[in-house]
Amino acid sequence: MKTSDNPGVIAPPPLIYLGGLLAAFLIELSWRRINTGLPWEIRLGLAAVLGSAGLSLVVSAINCFHKAKTNARPWLPTTALVTDGVYAFTRNPMYVAMTCFYLTLALLSDSLTALALLLPVLMTIRFGVIAREERYLIAKFGDSYREYMQRVARWIPGTAYSTAGRGLFG
Repeated sequence: MKTSDNPGVIAPPPLIYLGGLLAAFLIELSWRRINTGLPWEIRLGLAAVLGSAGLSLVVSAINCFHKAKTNARPWLPTTALVTDGVYAFTRNPMYVAMTCFYLTLALLSDSLTALALLLPVLMTIRFGVIAREERYLIAKFGDSYREYMQRVARWIPGTAYSTAGRGLFG
């Protein structure tokens, strides 16, 4: 049996995030729309900050992959371990960026349903994408990746979500 050289993620991560937003839209269309209750100005300000942070993270992450001459798409083979740039602070800057974009759209659309569905989206990313990527990278890069996992947060540095533990975010 031939094993392919990729992590075997369950779906392209952008589609997982988009699926959460689409599910929220369908729930609100068929059942009931629930607003966040936040004033427009606050939602707009938060969305601007989150959108800008997401854009900065994704551009930085993609530049790191191009510099290392490896694939950014997790369904293709990884040819180099990227640990510099934004990857020195978080092991998953693209997923943090996509989370920022998701939150931006949820806030701009004033959708409490979309905000509530972020948790299942993150669980899917954590266990259906990141866990598979981590197993793949350990198999491919061994101790180099294990050391990187111990040194750099999976999600957000300096928080309870920064350890290499087995929880949703750790």
